[in-house]
Amino acid sequence: MPDTKGQVAETESNAAERQARRRYILGSIRQYPDPVLRQPAHAVTAFDNALAALVERMILVMKRASGVGLAAPQVGVLQRVLVHQADEESEPVVLVNPRIVGSSEENESMEEGCLSLGAADVTVDVERPSRVTVEALSAEGEELRLDAEGLEARVIQHEIDHLDGVLIIDRAPAEQRREALGKLRPQPVLGRLES
Repeated sequence: MPDTKGQVAETESNAAERQARRRYILGSIRQYPDPVLRQPAHAVTAFDNALAALVERMILVMKRASGVGLAAPQVGVLQRVLVHQADEESEPVVLVNPRIVGSSEENESMEEGCLSLGAADVTVDVERPSRVTVEALSAEGEELRLDAEGLEARVIQHEIDHLDGVLIIDRAPAEQRREALGKLRPQPVLGRLES
């Protein structure tokens, strides 16, 4: 009979290690209530090595944090840049100066989380159009037009919100917003003062 007990312990150990790595990388992502998360990002005007380095860093952080999208303000850079990867089979997509130019009348509500609320593990329901058309530039400055639906459309809208200083808690139903803000409120540390 195979020793499954060792396999369970190994799996739990791997899960704990992944969680520890994720917590570590979340330390490099701006967390609520960091004021940069509430500021609108500026349009990118220079398509240079600095932009290429930012994009590379963002993709690395997104993947290491097990995220599906990341906006530049989340790494402390107020530029209109986002990266996303809605599924593991596809390559990450970079959108510079993105803007939604069309959306479906059909909306759907789904639970969303956010890497900038990840330390508190906050998720809320957010209603968004199920399909969007986005115009943007690539990291090299080439014009892009993207029709997205489902998860990809949701991720793009979530990240564009970040570029506008909007968080999922702003779009949450009132009761979920109150609960989320309760989790996000700094907790006092009580203890005995040493003299």
